[in-house]
Amino acid sequence: MGTPGFAVAPLKALTDGGYTIAGVVTAPDRPAGRGQQVQMPAVKTFAIANGLPLAQPERLCDEKFLQQLRLWNAGIFVVVAFRMLPEEVFTMPPHGTFNLHASLLPQYRGAAPINRALMNGEKETGVTTFFIDKKMDAGQIIFSEATAIAANENAGQLHDRLMHMGAALVVKTVEAITGGCVRPTPQLLVPAALLKDAPKITKETRTIDWQQSPETIHNLVRGLSPHPAALSELRHSSGAPATLVKIIAAEAETAPHALTPGALCIEGKNILKVACRNGFIRINELQPAGKQAMTAAQFLAGFRRPEEYKFTSDF
Repeated sequence: MGTPGFAVAPLKALTDGGYTIAGVVTAPDRPAGRGQQVQMPAVKTFAIANGLPLAQPERLCDEKFLQQLRLWNAGIFVVVAFRMLPEEVFTMPPHGTFNLHASLLPQYRGAAPINRALMNGEKETGVTTFFIDKKMDAGQIIFSEATAIAANENAGQLHDRLMHMGAALVVKTVEAITGGCVRPTPQLLVPAALLKDAPKITKETRTIDWQQSPETIHNLVRGLSPHPAALSELRHSSGAPATLVKIIAAEAETAPHALTPGALCIEGKNILKVACRNGFIRINELQPAGKQAMTAAQFLAGFRRPEEYKFTSDF
């Protein structure tokens, strides 16, 4: 059971490992992208290409869907980047239902563990498999594997690394369950004040606060790069309509200055910096609304009178 590309790698690893996939469950096709064209989930594309039985229920409690699950008669349900399952579903298979989560549980329970770990400047993360129970991401742990996070690694890069780590961990978990050698352990009890959650990303989450430090802003940018990307508005001093800009790649630079946060600092033809608290953010790649992503040099080539502009967070 899964929907995005992150779930395809574990599914492929299981098929390559010779396991029989009784069925694949994914989300219904949805409109997506600028043109709002109806698109198939990545898991559906893989399932069709490999001739795997497929279900796309709107409601997981629908009796027709539940009957389909019973007819498939699967020994294990494997869940990767899907929805919360009703108890009637996750208790159905004789060997249980387990989930692959892209964090070291109990930290970063929720929908966006990869983004949130980077946004918080974590130095380590990982993948965990656990048996699903009634509470979100709180079941007994089967296996976990840790990995260091590089200083400038972004969400796309970390996503791909964890995807492949997770695929291997799913196969290891299935092998252990079918071999009868699983010894699940309860998740550590972490005080609420020390527990970090991973709620889904919103527009407010993505908005850059230029009053923050270079490190904080850099972590936000890389934690949302390349998609959905951190946001700011570029405003002209005349009061003309602002331009929404995605900041895709940047570097942090700590240095004293007397500029207003959000002020532009242009060096030559290639360097675009934005003032923040106690330093600058050097923007390497950005995307103004309605345009393609571009380098700082490409952006500056068509930019006039930068002293009349500033980036702002109040939108």
